[in-house]
Amino acid sequence: MLQKYDDRNASIKVWIKDKLVDRKNAMVSVFDSSVQGGDAVWEGIRVYRHGVFCLDRHLDRLEDSARAMAFSDIPSREFIKNAIFETLRVNQMTDDIHIRLTLSRGEKITSGMDPRLNSYGSTLIVLAEWKPPVYDNDKGIKIITSSIRRNSPMNLDSKIHHNNLINNILAKIQANHAGADDALMLDNYGFISEMNGTNIFIVKDNVLHTPHPDACLHGITRALIIETAKDLNIDVRERNISLTELYSADEAFGTGSMGELTPIYEVDGRAIYDRRKNHITSILSDAFHKLAINYCTKF
Repeated sequence: MLQKYDDRNASIKVWIKDKLVDRKNAMVSVFDSSVQGGDAVWEGIRVYRHGVFCLDRHLDRLEDSARAMAFSDIPSREFIKNAIFETLRVNQMTDDIHIRLTLSRGEKITSGMDPRLNSYGSTLIVLAEWKPPVYDNDKGIKIITSSIRRNSPMNLDSKIHHNNLINNILAKIQANHAGADDALMLDNYGFISEMNGTNIFIVKDNVLHTPHPDACLHGITRALIIETAKDLNIDVRERNISLTELYSADEAFGTGSMGELTPIYEVDGRAIYDRRKNHITSILSDAFHKLAINYCTKF
């Protein structure tokens, strides 16, 4: 499923480093670390009419990732918030907005891998666009299992929300060629990890299951769904999940800032059939949207 383009995004202003620029001038140097080696961290943040959703949780994760990458120049929380708010205000954006927030190690004095070549400070990018949830959350999506395994902590820890997304992109390419909406990625042991861009949950016999966040990203929406389910007295279990269990699940859905809660109706040609008729996906989706106001930061 290719997301539709909103014509309003053609004239947006983008925050680059320390100022706003027109979209056509929104560029970084060929010496920037994001270009040189994907040496950057990022967050996908949604904006509702009530404000910026889970802003501090996202900024906590951004800072944690930057610290794990040993960035020497991390902007203050106040500076980043101001950049986000100014970008939204100047573009007159208030709802159905998605922000791609990027922090790179910055520009290098010469091409090379060594972080000691970075002497110009970090590069902050606030790219806000009119962008509703990427999927039709009434119809849902069909997915296929990719042969590309999700990175394990032995290789590239998913707890770092980094810009090196080749692992995910290769899986998405397989989904595209198969005519599927997304790709399911397994870990090195053959258990379900996540989809190429979202976390995954399954429902079986009125119990909500999701993989351990070992080889998958510890998603912000994922955490909220777990919290919400517990508040609703829905049994939640984090554990290893096999493909066979997904094939026979009563319900399955993905979670993420780009798509919110997205039902999965088919996996590898097998239909997901809600034989228990508990509609847990719908219950959690409704609860998620109702609680959104409590997690929004006004600007």
